[in-house]
Amino acid sequence: MHLSRRALLAAATATASLGPPTAAATGRLRTGFERLAADGYALLDGRRVGIVTNPTGITRDVRHLVDVMHADPRVRLTAVFGPEHGFRGTAQAGGSEGRYDDPATGLPVYDTYLKSGRPLADVFTASGVDTVVFDIQDAGARFYTYIWTLYDCMEAAQLAGKRFVVLDRPNPVTGRAALGPVLHKEFATFVGRQPIAQAHGMTVAELARLFNGEFLATPVPLETVLMTGWKRRDFYDASGLPWVPPSPNMPTPDTALVYSGTCMFEGTNLSEGRGTTRPFELLGAEGIDGRWAAAANGLGLPGVRFREAYFAPTFSKFQGRTVGGVQIHVHDRAAFDPVRTGIGLLVTARKVWDGFAWRSDDWIDRLTGSTRVRTMIGAGAGTDEVTGAWQEELAAFRRIRKEYLLYK
Repeated sequence: MHLSRRALLAAATATASLGPPTAAATGRLRTGFERLAADGYALLDGRRVGIVTNPTGITRDVRHLVDVMHADPRVRLTAVFGPEHGFRGTAQAGGSEGRYDDPATGLPVYDTYLKSGRPLADVFTASGVDTVVFDIQDAGARFYTYIWTLYDCMEAAQLAGKRFVVLDRPNPVTGRAALGPVLHKEFATFVGRQPIAQAHGMTVAELARLFNGEFLATPVPLETVLMTGWKRRDFYDASGLPWVPPSPNMPTPDTALVYSGTCMFEGTNLSEGRGTTRPFELLGAEGIDGRWAAAANGLGLPGVRFREAYFAPTFSKFQGRTVGGVQIHVHDRAAFDPVRTGIGLLVTARKVWDGFAWRSDDWIDRLTGSTRVRTMIGAGAGTDEVTGAWQEELAAFRRIRKEYLLYK
């Protein structure tokens, strides 16, 4: 994009408060919501507020922030907007809770899932809010849909003339680096609206600034409430925050650690571990044996080992049938590269199992952002060759990303 758009971004965010902490700020990590509340909700004073959130929108003592804000007379919370899986998290992948009144608070809950542009703007208008707040825990991967809910809501808020506030939370797998291929725009879907890296290495507030400065046709009036006490090298367990699964198949921070690589198996005929207690850490199919783990270990991938594993998914692919495959064991998180690992597993699975196939709809292309991974692996390319093919576009994204980072 053009420098003039970055000037627009600066103007759009000029009113932002609760930015980076002063040099004197010390102590434990505080989320954007914690800082907002500690400031007496001054940023929301006099506003009719609607919030986009889900079960991850909690306080340190595991109260939901909707319940907390609804009970506080300093906040005029009038609506809730639920993403995929729903505000209270009752729906599985590809589902939502629809429109209803929340039994706990009486607040109207509006469904944002699969809505964008003018239809979503109309939802914001119908709700009567003038400020839309976003607070959802991300998992750090381009194809995790909550960041595109953020994007869609920013675009819709601009169309509806609403103010937009992002309350920041940690990237659970650190913000050290962007990894993997960058989406090609012709493959844009809800698992990737815009050209960012497969593992973006950003927080949601940083992504919001990137979206506003690079991708939105007209920037939304954006304000961000940053964290204090978070460093880019920090994994989620350093935060001291409770982990709430942001979706049913993201049960632990360990899942998030591997997800940006092993979610690519959704684009194959292998199980990605849905229906087990270790989704995205267990991979397999009928007919696979210990040769796969041996081949994967033979790659010498940094920070990870693979164990021959057998499991029977309770739902999704191979429901109720015993399959063979691997379990991923990360022993050095700092050295581990999830996207490179995912490619290595795809390459070795195809070599050792003659039943390997891509999903018939070429979903792998939507997940990886182009035809490259599918066609290169199909032609017999190895791990180094595949991962080397995206380095130029990744370097270009990293240069753009650097301008929007908010933490050290």
